[in-house]
Amino acid sequence: MNNMEIPNAYYRTSVKAIIINEKKEFLLAKEENGYWELLGGGLDFGEDPTEGLKREIFEETGLEVTSMEKTPSYFLTDKNLSGYWASNVLYITKVKNLDFTASDECTELRYFNRETLREVKAFTNVIKFAEMFNPDNHE
Repeated sequence: MNNMEIPNAYYRTSVKAIIINEKKEFLLAKEENGYWELLGGGLDFGEDPTEGLKREIFEETGLEVTSMEKTPSYFLTDKNLSGYWASNVLYITKVKNLDFTASDECTELRYFNRETLREVKAFTNVIKFAEMFNPDNHE
């Protein structure tokens, strides 16, 4: 995907998981490059978004999704480090446990809130999401 050419008239669609703990913090994955990101990734052409998100989470971490809301809770756009624009569709998601398998896309998992997110390097889509995230809107 690093050599992907996307014309300026198009967005790459990414599906992302919002996994929230009892403290109403959101889960992020640390990538090999040191940046923190929401779990998920690019949607394959013709793929169902919820199936794509389950696939991405399993590929990145080995985690099993146990439930996911049928409709997205957040939507945002941003320009990623590769320089192309992406539309991010975010779903409230639950996983069986956090016993993950490390990969280059996930070397560590950690829960964050707006304040603790400021202490680490995060992708711009994560920062935009954190600005929109209101913990009071979630159980």
